[in-house]
Amino acid sequence: MRFDPWNPEFVAHPYDVYRELRDTRPVSFFEPTGQWLVARHQDVNAALRDRRLGRSYLHLASHEEFGREPEPEFQEPFWRVVRAGMLDVEPPVHTRLRRLVSKAFTPRMVEGLRPKIRRIAGELVDGFVERGGGDLLTEVAEPLPVTVIAEMLGVPEADRHLLRPWSADICGMYELNPSPEAQHTAVRAASEFAGYLRDLAAARRRDPGDDLISALAQVADEGDRLTEDELVGTCVLLLNAGHEATVNVTGNGWWSLFRNPAELERLRGDLSLLPSAVEELMRWDTPLQMFERWVLEDITIGGVEIPKGVEVALLFGSANRDPEVFDDPDRLDVGREDNPHISFGAGIHFCLGAPLARIELVESFGALLKAAPKMELIEEPAWKPNYVIRGLESLKISIG
Repeated sequence: MRFDPWNPEFVAHPYDVYRELRDTRPVSFFEPTGQWLVARHQDVNAALRDRRLGRSYLHLASHEEFGREPEPEFQEPFWRVVRAGMLDVEPPVHTRLRRLVSKAFTPRMVEGLRPKIRRIAGELVDGFVERGGGDLLTEVAEPLPVTVIAEMLGVPEADRHLLRPWSADICGMYELNPSPEAQHTAVRAASEFAGYLRDLAAARRRDPGDDLISALAQVADEGDRLTEDELVGTCVLLLNAGHEATVNVTGNGWWSLFRNPAELERLRGDLSLLPSAVEELMRWDTPLQMFERWVLEDITIGGVEIPKGVEVALLFGSANRDPEVFDDPDRLDVGREDNPHISFGAGIHFCLGAPLARIELVESFGALLKAAPKMELIEEPAWKPNYVIRGLESLKISIG
């Protein structure tokens, strides 16, 4: 098999191909997308921190000046929303946005959510157990981060069913060469979500509450504030990044444990391993397989010269299995202590929501391990066709 992100067999198990890439072609050109694939941990980690690479080039040049085709006009509403958040912009705009958002999205605020997250996870798991099991993804993994983010943002309970479809549709734009249908769907979802958030933000400006939208609307630093577009873009990013990753770590993680029953039993017997187990599950089968960067200046990666104006595709899934960094990397070890995985990224774009994701995952896995110690897989799951954000279609479970 070769690197083929549209091949279901490759999506289901890319790790043999990654091994071959690391060993023989650690930096290679992939013609179908015009990207340079970067496979080794050392190179991926360095690239994430190198300011000659960026999530965007528009702070330096127009599309035409950078030698790229301008985006289709119909995509404009999507990019207006996305580029108002911090993920797809570079300094100095990124620096300013991250500083302002960090004033509201503080570690203390996130840690203060732990009792609420534990309660939500417990209620979801109790219901799942009472029903005798079902689809773990739709009944536990998906509702948990949506409920947490909705409560954080102050989204009324009656509207929360809108969030998951919006998130999934928006993230479709981040796949490789998305279809025209996926592009139009992402644009529609971004426009609908942005409109909803504008109305909610306006209400919170008039009547602030104890929620993140109210905090973001009021946050200031030496007179500087988030614009309405920036507030909306930040909230869209918090939903997409925080939701999609947590759902897929949960699904991929339980599938990983079922495939490694000795490690599952080890974890069931010692719940103090939960924090290290969560890190290991993110490493062993990470949901974000690829993260892209534009080359802003000519650069050499792994001895290969890469010119300005092209894109590099950093293979997180490969980097997380690199034997130069991880002992016995293809072995799942829920007690692994030395675990410098890069599933949350690195450098200035390191995931701001990483502490929240870790709390959600520890509480979710912990609640299931306690309430359903004999949980079993009913059928082998199928992978969604997506490669960049990689997860399962479903995960059917019996409580036993």
